[in-house]
Amino acid sequence: MPLRVTFVAAARSSPLLAERFQDDRPLDQAGWEEVQQVARELLPLAAAELRYCSPTPRSRATGDALGYAPLVQLALRDCDMGRWRGLTLGEAMAREPEAVDAWLADPRATPHGGESLLGFIGRVGGWLDTRPVEDGGRIVAVAEPSVIRAALVYALKAPPSTYWNIDVRPLSTTTVTGRAGRWNLRFEAASTQPSRA
Repeated sequence: MPLRVTFVAAARSSPLLAERFQDDRPLDQAGWEEVQQVARELLPLAAAELRYCSPTPRSRATGDALGYAPLVQLALRDCDMGRWRGLTLGEAMAREPEAVDAWLADPRATPHGGESLLGFIGRVGGWLDTRPVEDGGRIVAVAEPSVIRAALVYALKAPPSTYWNIDVRPLSTTTVTGRAGRWNLRFEAASTQPSRA
């Protein structure tokens, strides 16, 4: 039986333009309010046999607020950004413009002294490929948007540069189905009511 892994993007901890590399801040007030607005819609995912989350405070808080009681998975941590940890992209660019350009252009580059984009994608993909098939067919994982982008690039066997073209919004869901080495992106059909013509 193929696995069904649904990723839930963690609620936000800051406005979009103030997002920081490896942000360890908890949910902000707007993030809490957004979780409350979508809780009813996302609650059915709590029926998954396995429930995981990234180790960040906002991922854990999102999973707990949605009733998932998720297990923390270190492999689902954000990309190690080395000395850029805690900076916004704009701040890193102001300090080291050439290094940021190199990092954006080359998926193997580590000018920040941390993890390369290619290494990050491989780590998240390795987690996806090692999910236990025998323990159940449905998995939910609350993770940072960057982790979900990495999982999608891996699952689709897309070029690493695709990572920069995937937009994952807070509290959005993305599902992949399959098994190690064979993943498919799944779009759910909208529930429809029978017409009463």
